[in-house]
Amino acid sequence: MVSPALILAQVMSQDTLRMIDNVMARDANGDGVLKPDELNQGFTTIDKNSDGAINREELEAFAKLYYPEFKWVNPIPKGLELPPGVKHGTFDSPSMKIPVGYVIYLPPSYEESTKRLPVVYYLHGGRPGGETKTIKLTNFVHAAISEGKVAPAIYVYVNGGRVSHYNMPHMDSMGEDIFVKELIPHIDATYRTIAERKGRAIEGFSQGGRGTTRIMFKYPELFVSAAPGGPGYATEKRVSQNNGVEISGEGAKEIHLDFVSGADTFTRARGYAKNSHPKLNIMIWVGTKGFNYEATLEYLGFLYGLGIDAERLIVPDVPHSPIGNYEKRGLELMQFHARNFAAGS
Repeated sequence: MVSPALILAQVMSQDTLRMIDNVMARDANGDGVLKPDELNQGFTTIDKNSDGAINREELEAFAKLYYPEFKWVNPIPKGLELPPGVKHGTFDSPSMKIPVGYVIYLPPSYEESTKRLPVVYYLHGGRPGGETKTIKLTNFVHAAISEGKVAPAIYVYVNGGRVSHYNMPHMDSMGEDIFVKELIPHIDATYRTIAERKGRAIEGFSQGGRGTTRIMFKYPELFVSAAPGGPGYATEKRVSQNNGVEISGEGAKEIHLDFVSGADTFTRARGYAKNSHPKLNIMIWVGTKGFNYEATLEYLGFLYGLGIDAERLIVPDVPHSPIGNYEKRGLELMQFHARNFAAGS
């Protein structure tokens, strides 16, 4: 079992130096650099000058890029081109007693009438969390609504916590619970929403696609539709097979994170298939050039084997990118949610 201190070092940038020390400790021969046999996972990504060795400077540059400082509140960066109606908000977390941030898009009709609107909750990719990570997608949403291609809806962009969208009690980061049990009630109490299942959807990409899948199967009574995108189902499969433990690759011994057993997308899908609940409308989307493509097709087969219906949206020639997928087929995702909102079940 990996200690909480080591897990923190791996996912939090305030502990970047500790993380670097842990990695450099793999320098078996003490020559001050790491070779492929000492760090085979992600070696080429870190070895920026391709000299076959990783020094501490390269490792620090990698850490700064991929392990940014985690914050529960992240204001919208200046200079970002966003449509009108996008704003940053916070709520006071009852469990943590601190502010938590989110970004919300309110369509033009929100200010023009007193009508209640449905809400799509979007779960960002990557980890740690950050509510501003994918808010450029609001440009696509605003264009589709303004052009009358989809009915007006509110979109909320979530901060997923230290390990995005997972509950990690030992890290004081209950990302799933903060979203489901605190953010959703806050949004319903603060904005003019349709505060019931028929007016609520969930969507996300990559790590957020994993989170969407796990949450939709645990809480099908909360959402009328769900759209996981580019999800890391290969990693989820390993988590499922390793009693909740995420490892770095097939056959690898290095443990990255220890999740709660049974919280993975495979176990929760099985539980969903066995229990009675309102029908969840599902669309899984992925680009054919994304590195999660094959695993996504495999997972769709797994769902069909359980008798779970799910539409598939396969986007040709698009890599692992929510923007790329939205540029080509994002309208279909928005229309998917809109159809289910209109149907009301």
